[in-house]
Amino acid sequence: MPAITPESAADLFRGPPDDHIDVPGGSAVAYRRLGSGPDVLFVHGWPVSGATFRKLLPYLAEHATCHLIDLAGTGQSRFDEGSDLSIVNHIAAVRTVIDRLGVDALTVVGHDSGGMIARHAAAEDDRVTAMGLVNTEQPRGLSWRFRLFLAGRNIPGFGSVLGFAAMRPRLRRNGFILGDAFVDADLLDGEFEEFFLRPLDESRSHRDAAIRLLRSFDVAHVTQLGDIHRRLDMPVQMVWGDQDPFFPLPWAREMVDTFPDATLDIVEGAGLFSHEERPQEVAASLLKVIDR
Repeated sequence: MPAITPESAADLFRGPPDDHIDVPGGSAVAYRRLGSGPDVLFVHGWPVSGATFRKLLPYLAEHATCHLIDLAGTGQSRFDEGSDLSIVNHIAAVRTVIDRLGVDALTVVGHDSGGMIARHAAAEDDRVTAMGLVNTEQPRGLSWRFRLFLAGRNIPGFGSVLGFAAMRPRLRRNGFILGDAFVDADLLDGEFEEFFLRPLDESRSHRDAAIRLLRSFDVAHVTQLGDIHRRLDMPVQMVWGDQDPFFPLPWAREMVDTFPDATLDIVEGAGLFSHEERPQEVAASLLKVIDR
């Protein structure tokens, strides 16, 4: 029996966080802790929050102490118009959170751009003893799908259009909006809508924060990954949905050899959000480094 049910895991993100951690840039990340065992910090991507890992918790919380954060501008973090919501500042924020945890050994799991942020933050940090990377940036660069999505960030009104489309089921299923992020597009409804899409439509501050982060995205953070990987000598478990158009599987296969010690598990029939589509399979892969 899981130590926590899928329902109670989701409820964890409907209530207030356990704490807020002040980070550079005039903001505070929301912080939650669950489970027992080796320490694991989860770093989410765009445009989600720590709640994106909710489906993993029933399979991980009995094996690990799960530390979950909402980066500034997302979820229940604290921020304002003057807060620095850039990728650079998110990297600094993750480093601050690691300091605040006060642990000697830590596995860091990152998804999407959270995986890129996590790798930059963990470089040369001896406390990070293992990493899990789920469908994230690759040293080869940006796929055509990723470049296409980024192209809209400087169009006036892009945020409002995105918010409007996110809450219209037929529109968000369009392959050029969010429809190709999942193999099962029905998963864009329900909890995914509640936690991640509704704020883009109903909260101007969250919508503006999402666009500000997109505009801060610098491809240099991606091209630097090859050098960073050579310095990450801890075990790295990569987990990949095989239908991800943003971070292609062939590039993930190439990425394995850029680390001193990495392995790749492929999740068939899953896309960018493989941990939401196949949480039990993704959790089993991550446990290979968490329990190591």
